[in-house]
Amino acid sequence: MPFLGQDWRSPGWSWIKTEDGWKRFEYFSHKLGDNINELGLEELDNDNKENVFVGDVCEVAAKKRKKDFFNNNTKSQFLFQERWIYVQKESTRERHGYCTLGEAFNRLDFSSAIQDVRRFNYVVKLLQLIAKSQLTSLSGAAQKNYFNVLEKIVRKVLDDHQNPRLIKALLHDLSSTLCILMREVGKSVLVGNINIWVCRLETILNWQQQLNNLQIPKHVSNGMTLSDLPLHMQNNILYKFTDACDIISLGQATPTLHMLSEDRQLWKKLCQFHFAEKQFCRHLILSEKGHVDWKLMFFTLQKYYPQKEQYGDTLQFCRHCSILFWNDRHLALIFKDSGHPCTANDPDSCLTPVSPQHFIDLFKF
Repeated sequence: MPFLGQDWRSPGWSWIKTEDGWKRFEYFSHKLGDNINELGLEELDNDNKENVFVGDVCEVAAKKRKKDFFNNNTKSQFLFQERWIYVQKESTRERHGYCTLGEAFNRLDFSSAIQDVRRFNYVVKLLQLIAKSQLTSLSGAAQKNYFNVLEKIVRKVLDDHQNPRLIKALLHDLSSTLCILMREVGKSVLVGNINIWVCRLETILNWQQQLNNLQIPKHVSNGMTLSDLPLHMQNNILYKFTDACDIISLGQATPTLHMLSEDRQLWKKLCQFHFAEKQFCRHLILSEKGHVDWKLMFFTLQKYYPQKEQYGDTLQFCRHCSILFWNDRHLALIFKDSGHPCTANDPDSCLTPVSPQHFIDLFKF
């Protein structure tokens, strides 16, 4: 007998408690309720003899309305708003197929993640890696979702004037990849009409122009500013930075910060944070006085070796459940929620942080 219904090992549906009892929670029901209620099904139940038929028609019509809603609404961002997804890499008797990169990108809530300052850099780096190597592997729905999330990121940067350098690098890599793929139409696989990609490239160029013309207003404050802090406190702030470009940019603010940003020990700590000591010996650079020029050495090393990535919050992968999810630390502390339906005795011991590159590697079969 064939297996019908959901896999018995899956987490199951989401249920909500109402006055009439427990009901299955359906996503986007608040948006689709009006459309579903407009169905003229009362005529089919005149004699109250076809209740079963009416119920079947209701279910089919509701599903069709949902499908039409998602297909016609070009601004729909994702089909699901889950915070976790089961990563399936092979077919079993109960589960057929496997999870793709595009499906994971659609299911995980990246649109809300960019609003979290701890996850913003993580999402931007992931979009950059997808733009460099995985853009052709995305389905049409995943591509639409990708550019919708990218548009939200650009609008956010234009509004709050934060992290424009990261977005400029992302758009540069994306436009370069699109130019190469569009020149090789027929040799590479581009899902969708070529005219759609031309419009997307024009939109990216328009975003780049807006970011280049971005003028960050000068904040006037009557209270204490960064330059009013003691030197040792300003120096401690610089030592917390892990990005060389941020150190150089902050050093251009005042002469005092410029002096502190040129400290040899500061650049030595930065080199030790990102690179190993064996790498120092291969690219040792000495100054005219015979000292190690750590600043020049850092920019030399980054040409040959990748820098250590550091993010405030990342996706988590549960080795016990094979589930990829966003872990909400506040809910974990208050409600002792692991962030996904885990069956392990100690869920925290099964979690592994997922870097952006690791996220892409999970879906390489």
